[in-house]
Amino acid sequence: MSASLKRKQSVCVTALICVVALSACTDGDYYEILDEYGNVADSRTLSAGKSTVFQSGVSAYDTPADWVTGNLSTRFYQGDALYDNPRVSGDDPAQGGKGPLYAGSSCGSCHSNAGRTYPTLYSEGGTGSGGFSSHLIYITKKNGGFFRNYGRVLHDQAITGVEPEGKLGVTYSEKTYTFHDGEEYSLLTPTYTISEWYADSIAAEDLIVDVRIPLRHVGMGQMMALDPTELEELARRSNYPEYGISGRLNYITERGKQYIGISGNKAQHADLTIELGFSSDLGVTNDRYPLEVAEGQSQMLGYSHYGIQISTHDMENVDFYLHTLGVPARRNVDDPIVQQGEQAFYRARCDLCHVPTLHTRADAPALIGGTRLPWLASETIHPYSDFLLHDMGPDLDSHYVSGLAQGCEWRTTPLWGIGLQQKVNQHTYFLHDGRARNLKEAIMWHGGEGAVSRELFARMSREDRDALIKFLESL
Repeated sequence: MSASLKRKQSVCVTALICVVALSACTDGDYYEILDEYGNVADSRTLSAGKSTVFQSGVSAYDTPADWVTGNLSTRFYQGDALYDNPRVSGDDPAQGGKGPLYAGSSCGSCHSNAGRTYPTLYSEGGTGSGGFSSHLIYITKKNGGFFRNYGRVLHDQAITGVEPEGKLGVTYSEKTYTFHDGEEYSLLTPTYTISEWYADSIAAEDLIVDVRIPLRHVGMGQMMALDPTELEELARRSNYPEYGISGRLNYITERGKQYIGISGNKAQHADLTIELGFSSDLGVTNDRYPLEVAEGQSQMLGYSHYGIQISTHDMENVDFYLHTLGVPARRNVDDPIVQQGEQAFYRARCDLCHVPTLHTRADAPALIGGTRLPWLASETIHPYSDFLLHDMGPDLDSHYVSGLAQGCEWRTTPLWGIGLQQKVNQHTYFLHDGRARNLKEAIMWHGGEGAVSRELFARMSREDRDALIKFLESL
């Protein structure tokens, strides 16, 4: 059951047909947010202000915010269907366009319940069977250039009659370590190989492979509404030489303009990449990416081109769906062990990068087609991230550059909703490539600027380490 918004004064909402612009008369309006029991919610639980939802089950990431009503609800579920329903090859205007090369048959195939589908890296040792792989494979030359017959993403799935560009395999080596008090833990290091190249076989010594499992789609709307001046201020003051920490923004250029990068593992995108996702991940052409993802490959000579396969209107409904998803409320805030773990979180200096509180800007973010969502503006949110790039050390160096982000630099992962991943997706694989099998391993993989927190965590008592994990699971 989600939260309820108890409206204290009337809100006027005007939908302008054709341009699909939404506005809200919010001056002087305020809400009381009710929890799942109908009581005024404890402010400590409100991860995303009025977009907080009181869900802790399989739908925790996949529930609309309570202000999504009426026509907004219709758009939400239209976008949800486009996100979840499998695409098929061909020119069906509703579901067509998949391929010729792709990674999944729908957004939801990799982002099950708007989360992280169980990685085929573990279930199938790399490339998945059955038409999808729950990962993206980035490839470059050692000098950073691209290979002539391949793009930046290696597509390991293809429709009938077309060859996948290659197949991914992964093996893991395991090493056991011991905390000072005798508790053991182990870390898995992946080694990736590519086989069955569709064209030129590329020698391993000439190749960089960077594998990413899907991100959780929690707080996407709030992330897009972040106040850029606050992010710039964070970058200016995110300099703690005593801890070896110094975060920075990733600036990227798209369509001739420079933006602050926010989304993606390396903050390499300025938006939620709906159009790019349909093109590269699903092989669905659209107005921004009208060419097939395999355009120019010799095997495309016999392929039937179907033109634009999804409209901007439909893609905006998917964009709308992601922006209007609710963010799960914090849980168990009065649990003494959770409170002990929160204190340990601060003692370990995790908060220097996983910043608990940020704010959204006063103007509403715009979607692909121009829709604006005033409900996301001027909110206090608790993502537990600074959205800055940090050097995470050589062990997590992917050697893949994204904008200004070097291979060793990663955007601080937002932690809101992280404790519900087991419920939503039935696994606890974390970090960009899923190498951490639980939160404890994820912490112990922190190097570079994260090393201070790793070492402070390692020196804690087992009771405090377990409490810190319990705190993370409450987010």
